[in-house]
Formats: sequence, structure tokens, C-alpha cells
Amino acid sequence: MLVIKNGTVLDVKNSRYINCDILIEDEKIVKMEKDIQPGENDCVIDATGKIVTPGLVEAHCHLGLIGDSVGAENEDINERSNPVCPELRAIDAIDPMDKVFEEAYQGGVTTAATGPGSGNVVGGQFAAIKTFGKRIDSMVIKAPVAMKCAFGENPKRFYGSTREKPTTRMAIAAILRELLMKTVEYMNKKEKAKNDLNKQPKLDMKFEAMIPVIKKEIPLKAHAHKASDIFTAIRIAKEFDINMTLDHSTGAAEIADELAKEKFDMIVGPSLGHRTKVELAHKSFKTAGILNKAGIKISITTDSPVIPLHHLNICAALAVKEGLDKWEALKAITINPAEILGIDNRVGSLDTNKDADIVIWSGEPLDIMSQVLYTIIDGKVIYKR
Repeated sequence: MLVIKNGTVLDVKNSRYINCDILIEDEKIVKMEKDIQPGENDCVIDATGKIVTPGLVEAHCHLGLIGDSVGAENEDINERSNPVCPELRAIDAIDPMDKVFEEAYQGGVTTAATGPGSGNVVGGQFAAIKTFGKRIDSMVIKAPVAMKCAFGENPKRFYGSTREKPTTRMAIAAILRELLMKTVEYMNKKEKAKNDLNKQPKLDMKFEAMIPVIKKEIPLKAHAHKASDIFTAIRIAKEFDINMTLDHSTGAAEIADELAKEKFDMIVGPSLGHRTKVELAHKSFKTAGILNKAGIKISITTDSPVIPLHHLNICAALAVKEGLDKWEALKAITINPAEILGIDNRVGSLDTNKDADIVIWSGEPLDIMSQVLYTIIDGKVIYKR
């Protein structure tokens, strides 16, 4: 067993710090209270004067799908042959040996939702994974955790340059609607046929992959920057009565009042860096605070590799500097993304029976000068500074 003694522990759900010890056994947190007495053979970490937090959670990135310092040989983020690829699974391409995994957990990020990029209208299945391991199968928390789709400039540019469909926003929306309609038709035929193989529709991997979206088992993960694209995404989600998260949303601040009525969770960013294209014209660290104050559940994203994943806490700190409440910023990189991804039963906060994914900091996690002293994943110390 492992005991963390005398730490100042972040109770993220109640926006406070508490003084308590943490007992870890068999990959789980089994006890959180003062003055836990370790056994003779227990490993003890003295966290006196240190801050103890849940491992940070990234709700949208492309970890392990673009090789660090490699190039085209290890770039598996977008399948360029077809704008509709729901059957693709991120876990079939993620490379846990990439250097960025080590940097992630050394920066306190222990969980990440990673998957295809935004070149396609439907890019494939995201997975929620731990950031430490050799084999992706043993790192998965939930796969699939979402189905990636994209609106606006990226699919237009990706296929428009070859004069293939889609070249307009109208075509992007039409392609997604067609896929959803055909999935509903395919699913209904399967359910009507039941066990009669003669009546079953011909197997189609695209529709099979989309059935969990129609059944609300996983959400659409909608890449949308511009306000008009955000509204198109919402329009389609409501048409088909499906769950959806709105990812990036850099143009969302100007429509926060309308978005507050809709109650879709939003993954905000990446907000650091230049405005490299038209869709990023309204990119700002102010957006997270504006959306939060409008009553929208937000999470902050690096969109790694756009921003290195180990700078997730810095992105949250910069949002605080621009108006986001400190406690809401901490939630936006811990419990909120865990809830948005539907994995909060395991990660995102320090609670008994949850995975023992814990970070011990030299100071406040939103202080740029604070250092990660220990990272613990599944009850094992996998990094010690």
C-alpha cells in the first residue's frame, strides 16, 4: 500500500483545500482522512507543505497520433482518402512510446482524450487513455469515448483543394446528415430483422461505428470555431436527438447568451498562440470565463500538439488571468473534462474508490513556477522529480 501523508489536498468538487492523508491500495484510493497510520511495509510519501491534486485531464487532443520529432512517417491524425471515416479507431494508431507521453505525466496530466483530427467531416473514434504505459490496450479508460466530426474551414481546405466534396459548409452539413440518416435506417433494419440473417442488412462498418452515437452511448465531438459553425453543429444534434460536445469554440464568447440556452458542454481552446487562420479571429483566453459565467460547463484544452500537453495547467492559469475564477479553472482541467467524457467515476477528483491518479506539486498548480514532484497513476509512482 501507498500512503500520502500531511498534504494539502485539492477537493475540486467543493472548491477548497483540505488537510488529510490518502491511502492507496490495488490502484484505487481506499481512504482519505487525517492521521492514517501506515503499516510496516507500506510506502510513505511525506507531502508536508505540498499541494496534492487529482491528475489533470485533457478532454481533446491528438496525443500519440503525430510523432514528436518525426514527420509524415508517424503522422496518423487524418485519413486523407475519404471525408467520412467513423470506423477508424484512435487506439489502432496511438504510439505510447512517443516522448510526449512522458512530458505529459511529468507535467501532471494523467488522462487524455485523444483521436483523429479535423480534416474529415467524420474522422473516427476518440479514446480516453492514461498517459503512462507501453501498450495502449492496458492504458484505455474508455474507447470509444466520442465520435469526431468537424465543421468549417478544415474539411473545406482538406478536400476543396482537390475539388472533391466538401468544398462548402453546406456540403459538410449535408454529408454528416446523410451519414446519420443512413445509420438510423441501417439500425432500424437490423433491429427489425433481429436474428434472421436473411433479413439483416449487409454489414457496413461505417454505420456500425455510428450506432453508438444514435443510441446516445457516445457523443459527437464537434470541431467548431466560428459562431455560425457552432450553431450548425447544434442544429444537427437537435435534428437527430444525439449528444454532442462543442470543441474549440473560439468564437463562442459573442454568442454565450444563446449557448447558455442550449446546455451543450464546451471544450475551449487552444487559446495560446497566434491567430493562424480566419476561424481563430476571436481566439482569446477570455472565452473560458465568459462561457463559465453564462452557466456553461467548460473544460480547457491544449489541442496538443498545438500546445504541448504538459502546459495544460498554464492554459488554465492564463484563463484565470483573463477573468475565469480560480476554482472553476481547476475544475476545467480535472473534474469537468472527466464528466464531459463520461469517465468521472474513475478520474477527475480525489475520492475513495476512484483510480489513484494523483499529482503532488511544490506549490499551487496554476502557478507557473510550481513543479510536479510526484505523478502517481493507478497507484504507482511513475514520476519523481
